[in-house]
Amino acid sequence: MGLSSVFSTAITGLSAAETTIDVVGNNVANSSTIGFKASEALFATQFLQTLSLGSAPTQNSGGRNPRQIGLGTQVAAITTDFKQGTIEISTSPSDLAIQGDGFFIIQSTLGEQLYTRNGNFDINSANQLVTLNGDRVLGYGVNKDFEIQPTVLTPLEIPLGSAAVAKPTETVTLQGTLTPTGHVADTASIISSGILGDGVFERPVLGTAAAGAAPVAPVVSGVASNSTTGGSMTAGTYRYKVVYAEGAVSSLTPSEGVPSLSFTATVDPGETQLDLSNLPTSGSTPPYAVKRIYRQEEGAAATDPYYLVGEVANGVTTFSDTMSDAALTSQTVLNENVNTATYGYYVTFFNGSRESRPSQLMGPISVVDGRLRLTDLPTATSSEWTGMRIYRNTEGQDSTYYRIAEINSASTPGLEFTDGFADSDIVGNPTLDFDGPRITGSTKLVNVLSRDSNGNYTSMFEVGTLNFSGEKGGRAVPPVDDPKRLVIDANTDVDALIQFIEESLGIQSAPGPDPANPIPGDLLSGDQPGGSVTIKTLTEPGGQIRFVGNNGADNAIEIGLSSFSFTTATGTRQVVLPFGVEQQAVGQSAVADFVVFDTLGIPLRVRITAVLESTSSSETVYRWFADSPDNDPSGSKNVNVSVGTGLIRFDGEGNFTSATNNTVSISREDVPSSSPLEFHLDFTQISGLASPTSTLAATRQDGFPPGKLTNYIIGEDGKIRGIFDNGTERDLGQIRLARFANPGGLEQRGSNNYSVGINSGLPIVSNPGEQGIGNLIAGAVELSNTDIGSNLIDLILASTQYRGNARVITSAQQLLEELLNLRR
Repeated sequence: MGLSSVFSTAITGLSAAETTIDVVGNNVANSSTIGFKASEALFATQFLQTLSLGSAPTQNSGGRNPRQIGLGTQVAAITTDFKQGTIEISTSPSDLAIQGDGFFIIQSTLGEQLYTRNGNFDINSANQLVTLNGDRVLGYGVNKDFEIQPTVLTPLEIPLGSAAVAKPTETVTLQGTLTPTGHVADTASIISSGILGDGVFERPVLGTAAAGAAPVAPVVSGVASNSTTGGSMTAGTYRYKVVYAEGAVSSLTPSEGVPSLSFTATVDPGETQLDLSNLPTSGSTPPYAVKRIYRQEEGAAATDPYYLVGEVANGVTTFSDTMSDAALTSQTVLNENVNTATYGYYVTFFNGSRESRPSQLMGPISVVDGRLRLTDLPTATSSEWTGMRIYRNTEGQDSTYYRIAEINSASTPGLEFTDGFADSDIVGNPTLDFDGPRITGSTKLVNVLSRDSNGNYTSMFEVGTLNFSGEKGGRAVPPVDDPKRLVIDANTDVDALIQFIEESLGIQSAPGPDPANPIPGDLLSGDQPGGSVTIKTLTEPGGQIRFVGNNGADNAIEIGLSSFSFTTATGTRQVVLPFGVEQQAVGQSAVADFVVFDTLGIPLRVRITAVLESTSSSETVYRWFADSPDNDPSGSKNVNVSVGTGLIRFDGEGNFTSATNNTVSISREDVPSSSPLEFHLDFTQISGLASPTSTLAATRQDGFPPGKLTNYIIGEDGKIRGIFDNGTERDLGQIRLARFANPGGLEQRGSNNYSVGINSGLPIVSNPGEQGIGNLIAGAVELSNTDIGSNLIDLILASTQYRGNARVITSAQQLLEELLNLRR
């Protein structure tokens, strides 16, 4: 082949040197590229020119080697050096470096899955972890509960400032000392309202009714008499008096005016009857209905009584007296009383044992040596009532009114009554009940009435919303700024109000959630805790709303003057429904207030009250009560703040031994939180040793309010942990890495990315630190593994190689020129 082959051989050398320079130049150019892996060009001989194959040794010859001339070099491989680069600390928590084997898995902008060692990552506007080229880093994501979902690879998100998390309370730890000394909590507070009336029943309205002085006594100076036969009288002289009267309108002493002066009439011997004529007639307005004639016995003294002998209509002026003295004394005695006093009157309707509220006061009216007449008495419009009663006070006394008349009609218009009673006559009669029919549990709230000190009746409730906040143990429950609310309509009754207040105050009724250890009642009264309407008896007024609290001083219930307010379409007004204390609560107790959190991180207020229930020679027993004004059962009318109760037992050394119940359950029905929130009370840190007073405090609860993601940490295992501003941590994702059996077989795709090559093998994907994959170092990057010194030497060698091959070509050219010169 001669000199011509030299040119081809030298050209391969030149090409090899150029390739080496290209590879070395790329290495040097990327010496500062994060995660870059340097490459190396490897060469092999190309073709050979065989001049002789040589010969094997023989008996006469030692053999000859083959004679071959190489025809140049070729690039056998350009290999990537995947040895570890230097790890350098960075300032960004999103920067990652792999210490050991493995690649980050990324998703290109075209959706292709690629691999890289460049961990210089950042967070984009969608809160995704991305490369500087915008490729998304892949791994395992989390669900809404921040639980890693090891299913498919997905772009990792770190939602700083937007993700929120809350942890519901599971355990509350209590500490303190519940002393065995002090009074056992066997006495409850008992409170009751004033008397409340049922306004559904009609009340007398006075209208034109009036009280005034009765007319003066009839003038009898013109009365004439004539004795005749036909009667049973005996001869003699008799005294008479005439009285104007209303007729038989009262079941008590007849309603009569002031008696006339006496006049006499004589029965002649042999005669048995007296005929009276020219009797006076009532000229009053309105006139009396009748006049009655009273007579003394024959021969009686002037001061002896007069007896009724008969009556005639007011307009009749004659009367015949035929009654014998023997029959006379069994008749009604004339009431000659006159009063000098000032009186007031009330009128009521009645039907059997039921009696209405009284009318407005009629009077006060003064009378001097006379009687007072009531005219145009009220008329009932309802058939509920069958009669009417009249009440009057005594002179100088205005607080008690005594019954003076009971009229057997309530619907007859224009009735009158003349009061002829002395004070001494009426004292001892039934007294007026100013409050009328009392409320019962079924009384509608819109009909409930309260009477003030001036005798005015006020409607307590109306359609709208009643706001309530009472006190228990001197602490507001529920809070004043967050009262419980009862929606009142036309059908809401007193029982609903009682249940509302009872539940709002957290009064827990027997037996409670633990029937084996029922909630005890009040020892003194024997009453069980709860609310009721008192029943009217001979000694008790009835019509009061009464509440019995749970035992213990810190369970003492109180309803103040400002506990109620009412909201209607026109605004809010105060409702004054005062409650008085019947009995003070007694018993050693302690209180702890704290806050827990539901599944949405909503804070819920809780109060634990512990009361000394019993002591014995071997143990101390406390009962705990739990209240939460944020208890939210289903239904707008259910406002129960009670959320649990149970017993705590201590042994003779003051050590906690057991609890019959330690779970508090708070309903969350009307909010989207998981319902109920249940958490445990840890009583193990409480001491039962003796101390001056009992103490109780919640020292720890494991729930958290909502928190925003403010920071994150990536661990060596690739797990991304989010740090929230409420102090809690949650998983945000899991970085997954891949390794290959032959990483040199990966195909470079630029931007430090690789794709699976034909000879790389399939990726083995796992968490950092597993299956031969290296660990992650957060806040660091892996530098380029380019060896500048070695590459510069390679560059010198390649340059020398290039010059040498160029010299070979030059030499061959010179030889060819010499050969051409042979022609000359």
